[in-house]
Amino acid sequence: MLKSIQAPNLVPWKERFSYASSDFACNLAFSMIGTYLMYFYTDVFGISAVAVGTLFLVARVVDAIDGPFWGIMIDRTHTRWGKSRPYFLWFSIPFAVFCVLCFTTPDLSISNKIIWAYVTYIGVDVLYSAVNIPITSILPSLTNNSDERVVLSTIRQFFGTAGATIVTVAALPLVRAFGQGNEQVGFFRTMIMLAAISAVLLLMTFKNTRERVQTSSSNKTVSIRESVKALKRNWPWAIVIFINFVYWIGMQTKSQVTVYFFKYNMHDAGLASFILGLQVVALLAVLVTPYTARKIGKRNTMLGGMVLAIAGQLILSIGAHSLSVPIIVIATVVGYLGTGFVSGLIAVMLADSVDYGEWKNGVRAEGIVTSFSSFSAKLGMGIGGAVTGAILSMGGYIANATQSSGALSAIEANYIWVPIVGFALSVIALLFYRVDSIEERMQHDLEVKHAHE
Repeated sequence: MLKSIQAPNLVPWKERFSYASSDFACNLAFSMIGTYLMYFYTDVFGISAVAVGTLFLVARVVDAIDGPFWGIMIDRTHTRWGKSRPYFLWFSIPFAVFCVLCFTTPDLSISNKIIWAYVTYIGVDVLYSAVNIPITSILPSLTNNSDERVVLSTIRQFFGTAGATIVTVAALPLVRAFGQGNEQVGFFRTMIMLAAISAVLLLMTFKNTRERVQTSSSNKTVSIRESVKALKRNWPWAIVIFINFVYWIGMQTKSQVTVYFFKYNMHDAGLASFILGLQVVALLAVLVTPYTARKIGKRNTMLGGMVLAIAGQLILSIGAHSLSVPIIVIATVVGYLGTGFVSGLIAVMLADSVDYGEWKNGVRAEGIVTSFSSFSAKLGMGIGGAVTGAILSMGGYIANATQSSGALSAIEANYIWVPIVGFALSVIALLFYRVDSIEERMQHDLEVKHAHE
């Protein structure tokens, strides 16, 4: 067995919590957008499902530029605070402001409402990348200890899932409480509160984290051409990015129609908050992820999670057909356990691909390598949004009306079957992931290289 030439690079608990707070902050604000913005646009702001789906797709085209742009900027950033850390300071407040603007309803014509939606949604999307990409890009700089990275990512995912759960459980009750029957006012005031908390937590992440892994590669300005070399023959990176893309297509189509499914198919919109709140069970999977990753490997842990997620969707199809709430609850619990194993490992596997890019190509480019995580996730979410809008439109969905059988089938397709396709493609991709078997040799070679430098 190869022996490390460095002492374990562990991170203090205060810093672990501060790092994890960044994902709590992002999910607190952006889960509101990902889960409720389509419903807000169609049923509150008065924009058609087709127009909303088109908006989400156009925003993803912008992401083709802004994701890599932020990654390149991180690689070219050198401050006394580090490379990734300053972005929490610079963009936390602008991000919070645009979150609020997305749920602001000025009295405009339909065409101007669509323009307002484009400006505010694309704006918040770009700013989300500015604060979210650094969460992943900073991980390889916090520690070079593989087990510690899993611990950090697990705590981060625990906090992130907690943030998303709070939003999904509390959002609609808060909207009702703040709005007193007026959803426009309710959504606006709820978003103000969530955005303010998000900004404070991101600033806390900036204050309490440290970029302690410094190499000659990471301390010099890397040209765009040079940084792209980190992606050359970087198959682990390509596989993780693909998985992130198809996984989020499925997750987004399901989350966006959850309110529709329970409002129209199950005839009980109040169930949506309860079902979404069940994602708290994902925390159980997140907590045991470090153990399973050590025992069976990161790839196999994620593979098992994907299989559980597929099983949950198949059980859900039975519950949807029979309109059985208990079966839907069981299916949701199984599905969330599966996705709990998945979401906690994507950032870790991307951090490993940063190391792989340096090991294989001699170039360490945390920014460009990890920026595609945000890009691929948001591209998947955007395509998921476009797919959702297209399927609803083809099914004949009409907002705030009794839905036809075609519209109900369209909602069910988005809620059950599109996610299965995304999870199944992820399973196939994972079969080609091989980093776990070479990680020990890779880390040893890199430690020798860094010591020599």
